[in-house]
Amino acid sequence: MADSINVQVVYAKPDRQDVIALSLPAGASVRQAIEASGLLARHADIDLAKAKVGIFGKLSKPDATLRDRDRVEIYRPLIADPKEVRKQRAAEGKVMKKGGGPVEE
Repeated sequence: MADSINVQVVYAKPDRQDVIALSLPAGASVRQAIEASGLLARHADIDLAKAKVGIFGKLSKPDATLRDRDRVEIYRPLIADPKEVRKQRAAEGKVMKKGGGPVEE
């Protein structure tokens, strides 16, 4: 087994994405990677106690063990609930076309 692993830690905002490449000791956790990335200091809005995290788009626990070349992702909370947005559109009687936008008349 290797002594170290290479991982990326990613945090995306609407206007930019931070991707930090790290080399960590083998057996490092998701939490350790996030802390080592420096993203917590850069982004005060990240609260690890509340934020959801994942590896390659799949939800994960902060204590999950990383493997070489994993991509750790820190997820932001949704601004609007997609189900509620659909309900509001339906209530307004808007017909949606296949691409997701309203049908133009």
